[in-house]
Amino acid sequence: MLMALCWVGLIASLLLVLNLWPRGALVICFICFLSFVSAAGDFSSYQSDGMLLEAGFIALFFAPGGFRPRWGATQPPSRASYFLLQWEWFRIYFGSGVAKLASGDPEWRHMTAMDEYYQNGPLPTWIGWYVQHLPHWFHASTTLITLVLELGLVWMMFLPRRWRIACFFIATLWQIGVILTANYTFLNYLVLSLGVLLLDDRFLSPVLPRPWRRVFVTSVEEKRMTASEPEHATIGTSRPGLHLYTRALKLSSTAVMLAWIFYATTAELLWMVSPTLPLPTSPVSALAPFRIANEYGLFAVMTRGRYEIEFQGSQDGVTWLAYLFRYKPQDLKAPPRIYAPYQPRFDWNLWFASLGSWREYPIVVNTEVRLLSNDPDVLSLFAGNPFVNQPPRMVRAVLWQYWFTSMEEKRKQGLWWRREFLGLYAPTLEREADGKIVAVEWPTVGPRS
Repeated sequence: MLMALCWVGLIASLLLVLNLWPRGALVICFICFLSFVSAAGDFSSYQSDGMLLEAGFIALFFAPGGFRPRWGATQPPSRASYFLLQWEWFRIYFGSGVAKLASGDPEWRHMTAMDEYYQNGPLPTWIGWYVQHLPHWFHASTTLITLVLELGLVWMMFLPRRWRIACFFIATLWQIGVILTANYTFLNYLVLSLGVLLLDDRFLSPVLPRPWRRVFVTSVEEKRMTASEPEHATIGTSRPGLHLYTRALKLSSTAVMLAWIFYATTAELLWMVSPTLPLPTSPVSALAPFRIANEYGLFAVMTRGRYEIEFQGSQDGVTWLAYLFRYKPQDLKAPPRIYAPYQPRFDWNLWFASLGSWREYPIVVNTEVRLLSNDPDVLSLFAGNPFVNQPPRMVRAVLWQYWFTSMEEKRKQGLWWRREFLGLYAPTLEREADGKIVAVEWPTVGPRS
């Protein structure tokens, strides 16, 4: 069922890219992704999922109607939906800046937040490996630039045209740097797409391909002619009645929905600055299940170490063989790669689990249980199965701490990583002869600081 849902969403996404029935395609995409997020549970509790749902819902009011609307010249997007998409872009940045200061994390205050950022993120890249080795002044500068961008420069969105265009290029360069040095799934690509709305037709038309430019200019002229027609001309040529009432109802519903989203998102942003602000909460909580009005705050607290959970199996309790991951760091000689916008959610969840306790993240023990029976769905999440002939008798999850190697270590030994064994992360499980699963050893690893 879940795979069918994904296929329906993919087909609707393709229709949207081809500009075929865009509003209908957006409705299908939104329903499919909201259903996936609800069904996936712990695998979809990321801010990026909320960003996509919010943008997708608002885009329902932004996209032109009809089956093949072309540039939508006869049905220009509502100014309210246009602003709310820009507003989401602004909140992602500004909310993240506020969260950094409100968290009290000393690394942001002491300008050391970026010193090990490239190493300690969920899935580093090989470009981030090289950037990590730049001197401290570079990392301190990027920390300061991040705060200035998120707390100050994004306000240029509310200034006249030239300021908005300058803001677009500054933020875009920054996002490209993030994409190259870290794998944050589709998050950065979504923020880049929303940033395009800071530009206007006059800026974009000269840079469009020539075939598109002719169609675009024609559509813009049609839009201007449509906008210049007096309203009474349209009313005079149509029979008043149900059509006008339907149109008024549609307009009223759109206005209420978009105003509701604006209030909810504004309230959440104000509460980040002043948590005790007495604002009505029921309109905000009513939208929470749909994740179309969210609070954003990225990297409020920086991770101070890189830990990796590794699953191992054994037939005798002496010789342990590791299950190789598809995306997470494990092979010390394998360079970290670029996977975004794809998000390997299993690997991401394990990164979060490595920072906490196995009791907080039951995914670890559940994975051990499935590996004891060579569950094909779980094994597909790994790069290989060291127990092809028969399932292991015992499975455990151990914890390592990883660091980037130095330039000299990489040059001499060809190693991208070095690691240190910390101990047992979760209970070691054994399947007895009668099929019963028991814990034979308990974790030895303490909490990470």
